[in-house]
Amino acid sequence: MNKQTQSTKDTAELAQDATATETTATAADEAVVTDTETTEVSVSTLQAEIKEVREHLQTAQDETVRAQAEVINIRRRAEQNVAKAHKFGQEKLVNELLPVLDNLGRAISACDNNNATVEAMREGVEMTQKMLVDNLAKFNVAEIDPLGQPFDPNMHEAITMIANPNMEPNTVVEVMHKGYSLNGRLVRPAMVIVSKS
Repeated sequence: MNKQTQSTKDTAELAQDATATETTATAADEAVVTDTETTEVSVSTLQAEIKEVREHLQTAQDETVRAQAEVINIRRRAEQNVAKAHKFGQEKLVNELLPVLDNLGRAISACDNNNATVEAMREGVEMTQKMLVDNLAKFNVAEIDPLGQPFDPNMHEAITMIANPNMEPNTVVEVMHKGYSLNGRLVRPAMVIVSKS
């Protein structure tokens, strides 16, 4: 073969190599563009997912805080209910004992002071009444005796009103039943007669 044929053959091979190299370079450039677009899509997708996860996390944290606050409120209400039960648990018992105390007072009032036997019985009933009042006081039961005081509808129950020129209007003239409170809460209002103008 001659030199010219060899040169043509080399030129053809070089052209093929150049075309192959150009095709490879173009494919590589396209791959880089595709990789860049994929990377951009992946980054934006990941950022959106991160934002969504953060929102879910914030929602979960808010719900946790609300749940903890609710638990604290439930615990506080339960403690208050227990404290009230301890403080006012005897209210039903006190209500049952008050008529006994009233009857002891009536028995004392009915006793005739002129008879020695009745006088001894009266002293016994007075001692029993005092013992009952003292024992109730140990459990924070307080007597409400508003005789001569201004009428208070929160603490007293007016049975009737009578004219009394010696007293200011709306003043308690007579106490029919004393009132009682347990730990400051009214158990039974005092039944009273009030003066009117």
